[in-house]
Amino acid sequence: MSSKKKILLVEDDVNLGNLLSDSLEIKNYDVVLKRNGEDAFNEFKANKYDMCIFDVMMPKKDGFTLAKDVRRINATVPIVFLTAKALKEDTIEGLKLGADDYITKPFSMEELTLRMENIFKRLPKAEVSNQNQFKLGKFDFDNTHRILKTGTNEVKLTTKESELLKMLAVYSDRILEREVALNAVWGSDSYFAGRSMDVYIAKLRKYLKEDPNVEILNIHGTGFKLIIKK
Repeated sequence: MSSKKKILLVEDDVNLGNLLSDSLEIKNYDVVLKRNGEDAFNEFKANKYDMCIFDVMMPKKDGFTLAKDVRRINATVPIVFLTAKALKEDTIEGLKLGADDYITKPFSMEELTLRMENIFKRLPKAEVSNQNQFKLGKFDFDNTHRILKTGTNEVKLTTKESELLKMLAVYSDRILEREVALNAVWGSDSYFAGRSMDVYIAKLRKYLKEDPNVEILNIHGTGFKLIIKK
């Protein structure tokens, strides 16, 4: 079985796409190159990838729209945006979508591969699971449809609420480190992302109050732990 990291590269500029693909292959990455967002999304749904590199301006489906579609089915795969624009608004938009990095053209291959390696260095800390259905005490949690249900009561979660609850469920009875959760769900472990996550933790606690046997504990200075009492 190949140990190469599998990269989905989406770039509509033929020359740049070929250059990036060849250069990454030389760096020992397994690269699949697509020319538009629609083809890329179909490819992503059909195969498993370790990282996505999306040009922002593309035909059929732009990089931001593609990233939104990808995030609906995979909350943790790293996404790097490539763009010819240096607009602050675009950078913010990309980060809001959970981008792990954002590179403005022109850039060097050394810069791109260094940023990719830095992203991969932190990923082994996070435990990845394909499971999307969870039993949490009295609750049935469906991450695919973002539904938390108990009896006749049903809550439709936001994307980030669902992503965060999934990580807590995957790490159930173990400590989920703050940095791991922040990088996986927010794509950043900044101060502001941390404050945002604390708000989402409070929301999840409110939803889970219906079952006193299900609790999210604060582990001081480390992270959180989802406890389900038997």
